[in-house]
Amino acid sequence: MLRIENLVCRYGKVEAVKGVTLEIERGQLVALIGANGAGKSTTLRAISGILPPASGRITLEGKDITKCSARQILSLGIAHCPEGRRVFFDMTVDENLDMGAYLRNDQREIEADRGRIFDMFPRLAERRGQIAGTLSGGEQQMLAIGRAIMSRPKLIMFDEPSLGLAPNIVEQVFTIIDNVRKSGTTVLMVEQNAYSALEMCDYAYLLETGAVVLSGSGKELIDDEHVRSAYLGG
Repeated sequence: MLRIENLVCRYGKVEAVKGVTLEIERGQLVALIGANGAGKSTTLRAISGILPPASGRITLEGKDITKCSARQILSLGIAHCPEGRRVFFDMTVDENLDMGAYLRNDQREIEADRGRIFDMFPRLAERRGQIAGTLSGGEQQMLAIGRAIMSRPKLIMFDEPSLGLAPNIVEQVFTIIDNVRKSGTTVLMVEQNAYSALEMCDYAYLLETGAVVLSGSGKELIDDEHVRSAYLGG
């Protein structure tokens, strides 16, 4: 479904991603793991059109999207749920969900999707008129996920969805992400909690200093000695 070939990304003269190649099959949940600064978030930013690649090629269902704008990439079916949630703080919960659907004009279906998100996250239904900046961190993460779903994407990218959340909320967020995958949406996830990511994913890539150094099924990486010692605490 998505293929990245020899992706290079730079911030000024700093090369943050150095020739990354990876692919995602339709319906998979694929995890990117690695230390801070390994290039994981930068890879997602390049896929979603936020950061133009210095070189390399990105294709979605065979279509070259390397030079597409972020708006074009969203319209093609890739949604990005960024690190730090990035909800619109001065807007209500409902208005944030509307922003997720801003490229759509099927109002009846938009309302049906809003109802499904409120079923998924009853807390958001209770707070639909509340300003997003006043929500807890967990509620903001739920809203960020809901906003991404409102675009009806083929692929959702989650960047550190558990960051800064209480353990009980983390478990709920992971359950929702797993349900998103089970509903047929393809998922690419960057996650600091490597063990949880590897447990739930179909396939994983380990990035170190901007390059893929290991890939395989979640179980294969959990059983790998280097991964265990460097990222799983032994």
